[in-house]
Amino acid sequence: MSPKRITNTHLEFIAKTCPKLEFLNLNLKQLSVESQNSDGFDEVLDFDDVGVLAIANGCCKLCEVLFRRRKRVGNVGIISLVKCAQSLSVLDLGRCNLINDSSLEAIGCMILIRVLNLEGCSLITDKGLAFLATGSSSRTLKRLVLAECDRVTDFGVSLLQGMCSLEELNLAECGPKVTDDGVIAVASIASLKRLNLSWLINVSDITLVAIAEKCRNLVALDLTGCEMITGAGIRAFGYHQCLDSLVMASCYNICGDDVDMVLKCRSLRSIVLDRGLRMWIPMRMQENISRFCQLHWR
Repeated sequence: MSPKRITNTHLEFIAKTCPKLEFLNLNLKQLSVESQNSDGFDEVLDFDDVGVLAIANGCCKLCEVLFRRRKRVGNVGIISLVKCAQSLSVLDLGRCNLINDSSLEAIGCMILIRVLNLEGCSLITDKGLAFLATGSSSRTLKRLVLAECDRVTDFGVSLLQGMCSLEELNLAECGPKVTDDGVIAVASIASLKRLNLSWLINVSDITLVAIAEKCRNLVALDLTGCEMITGAGIRAFGYHQCLDSLVMASCYNICGDDVDMVLKCRSLRSIVLDRGLRMWIPMRMQENISRFCQLHWR
């Protein structure tokens, strides 16, 4: 991971000298404004599709490519990359905010893609999700990050139920257009192990009941900021066989009795609660919870 500017010239040099390259990490380390100024980072001079095209044409054996926060990377470069690098299995485009549905159409045709990070790619819509959910990628993707893709709706999210191998899905902060209707459809993905629903304010208890019943392999669930959920939804996990981690920060309709009931889930090892609830849960109950799993406050 680099905190420095990388130019098209740099990538052209790599393409010419490293034709057998399999792993390329050009993620941009997140810096404060002050750090960027002191380090002389100039986003305008950073590499763009010209450099990515050089990599695509010169390094066809790539298996993993990480471009997070490289804001000048666009559809032209990515489409060429995924077509040339047939062995590509990991692609990180987080915060590459020029990426839209055109790139997802090409990615949807990939036959080996396992991990795809699209965090903060706010131009992506339901059309792009349809490409992922109906193409070759639907059979191979195991981890998909859609956090902050706030143009997607229940329609697009519902299509993801066709991803038969998906183990991890991050829908955090996808906005108010993702509701119970979309997430209940996702709950039918039997292979899901990790699900992040943080700050989906229109997700309620009915979704939790569906997840508890259908996602029998789920080990981690993040419900941070899901303000509509109550103890009724949480209690649905009381007899879940696999759940290991449950995050409920900024969930204000949960009480100590609800958490106590969830402890019937003997696989549970970690619970995160909002720190504002600490004074309302009796110390004896906190101690009882802590005997069975780690109790964290956030």
